[in-house]
Amino acid sequence: MAEITLPTTVGAFVAATNAHDADALFAVFAGGATVTDDGTTYDTGPALREWIRVHQVDPKIVITPVSWRGTRLVGSVDGEFPGGPLRFAFTFTEQDGTITGLSIEPA
Repeated sequence: MAEITLPTTVGAFVAATNAHDADALFAVFAGGATVTDDGTTYDTGPALREWIRVHQVDPKIVITPVSWRGTRLVGSVDGEFPGGPLRFAFTFTEQDGTITGLSIEPA
């Protein structure tokens, strides 16, 4: 499979997620960023940090990019959760080198 080239900010999101680095992951988000995952929206700094810990770091999520088109990354997601790996679509909104919005849904 050919390697997928991601925009810098999206690449930083994937790298921080795969490294299970909560601080680096939080740093790719703009102040006031929102994340919608599994039908829940996280829209404050404390809520975003909690989402990072509970949904990314603790289950040791690893994202393997499958495709990138426009603002949408489809990735194979594995980690310490039942049923993996699963495919998810990550739709990003970016501004000034940071993520201002992220929506995650099954792909």
